[in-house]
Amino acid sequence: MRFLGISQLSLRRLNAVFSAGIVRGTTSSAAMRLVQFHRGGEGGVRVGVEQAEGQGVIDLKAFDPSMPSTMRQFLEMGQKGMDCAKRALSSGQHVVERSDIRLLSPVTGPEKVVCVGMNYKDHCLEQNAPIPEEPIIFSNDSPYYRITTLYETDSLDWEVELAFVIGRKGKHIKEEEALSYVAGFTVANDVSAHDWQMKRNGKQWLLGKTFDTFGPLGPALVTTAALKDVHNLGIRCLVNGAADQDSSTNQMIFRTEKLIAWVSQFVTLCPGDVFLTGTPPAVGVFRNPPVYLKRGDVVECQIDEIGSIRNTVV
Repeated sequence: MRFLGISQLSLRRLNAVFSAGIVRGTTSSAAMRLVQFHRGGEGGVRVGVEQAEGQGVIDLKAFDPSMPSTMRQFLEMGQKGMDCAKRALSSGQHVVERSDIRLLSPVTGPEKVVCVGMNYKDHCLEQNAPIPEEPIIFSNDSPYYRITTLYETDSLDWEVELAFVIGRKGKHIKEEEALSYVAGFTVANDVSAHDWQMKRNGKQWLLGKTFDTFGPLGPALVTTAALKDVHNLGIRCLVNGAADQDSSTNQMIFRTEKLIAWVSQFVTLCPGDVFLTGTPPAVGVFRNPPVYLKRGDVVECQIDEIGSIRNTVV
């Protein structure tokens, strides 16, 4: 696995779109919420489709034994996998209750995690920073449901972000066709150690973003057909129940189509690749005085129509 723009590192853990119009090669549109989950002794990791947000999950491998066990493998199947998921959702068969499974990151083991910095107008304004003229790209690491690093940093911060996952392979993708390469959208918490990002190790961003357990994703991979307008959704982060970030994805400077077209100039995008699209204002580091996470804090990242993820600092 590799990061964009740096030497190869090991991503040990990490937790097309389906455009309303018809684009040549597009994966057909369907309103679905795809998940990756663990069933304990009954087959390990599985891919499923939610009946509705927070409701029962249809086990795709139980519905069709030819289905793979991971989301990345499922996305690599292309239209065959999506067609199976649509049939399974319509059938209502092989439903497992949420209490019987452990929900995982929607995608594990991606080839690339592409992150975009300074991508919200209101976030630039709070820093008195200029609006970027081209996307600022860096990389990230592993999504998990507990944030476990405190000893190595005293500046642990939250950053809610809209994330999307690539559904099919492409290079030099045209902006007008870019959405056909998206498998779906999810919620991310780009957890950051700002002392390592802004003061130490040459002030480059990689190390402060890549501690084990940083970068949780979830709860589901939501196709665009299930979203009214992905670039006009409420996005917020609650720390111990208080809304510390509260904005809208309409503040994004570079939207999904632009990011795909721009990044695919340099690298081939593959099924399962993850993009994090930037955070809105009111992260802890820019408070006066700064506010950072501590042991026992609960961080909940929410995006309307997609869902929320909760992470406890332990």
